[in-house]
Amino acid sequence: MMYDLLYKNISRYIQLSDPEFKNFSRLFRLQKFKKKETVLSEGSYCHFEAFVLNGCFKVYFLNEEGVEQTLYFAVESWWITDLDSLINNVPSTLNIEALEDSEVLVISKKDKEFLYEKMPQIEKLFRIMNQQSTVALQRRILSLMNKTADKRYLEFLEKYPTLEQKLTQQQIASYLGISHEFLSKIRKKTSLGR
Repeated sequence: MMYDLLYKNISRYIQLSDPEFKNFSRLFRLQKFKKKETVLSEGSYCHFEAFVLNGCFKVYFLNEEGVEQTLYFAVESWWITDLDSLINNVPSTLNIEALEDSEVLVISKKDKEFLYEKMPQIEKLFRIMNQQSTVALQRRILSLMNKTADKRYLEFLEKYPTLEQKLTQQQIASYLGISHEFLSKIRKKTSLGR
C-alpha cells in the first residue's frame, strides 16, 4: 500500500516487473517527521533521497544576511534531497524542514548505487528525474530573473494549488523572493482581479 504512490511515480519514467519493483522498493525505509522537524541541516552531509508520501517540506538556505530563501516546497509524490551534497560529498548548503506532520520513503546513496549496478533501469530512472529537476530549476531561475512578482505569485498558485492555505505569508514571500509586505499588496491586487 505505502509503495503504491512510489510505483505510480516511477512508472512515469520506467517500467518494472513486480519482482523488480519489490527489489527496488525493499531498499526504501519509511520515515516520519513531525511539523517543524529538520530533515537536513546546512553543513551536514546528505546521504539520502526521500520520496514524499504525504505532508509538505520546504527546502531552503540562509543568505549572507541570514534571511531564509526558499528554493522549493515538496508535497506528495515529490523528492527531497541536496543533490550537490549527495553527488559531490560536500557539506549541504540547504536545509529541509517538515511544514506539517509528514511521511517519506528514504533510500540511501549506498543503496541507490547498489541498485545502479544490479538494475540498470534504475540508473535510467534517476537520470531522467535529475534531468526533470534541472529543467524545473532552470525554469525557476528564468522566472525569478524575467517575471514580475505578480506573475511569479500566479505561477506559484498554479504550481502548488493546495499550498497557499497551508503556508504562512512569510514562507510564500521567501519562495517568491519578495517581502511579505509586498506579497500582501500583490494578493490584494490579484484577488480584486479574480
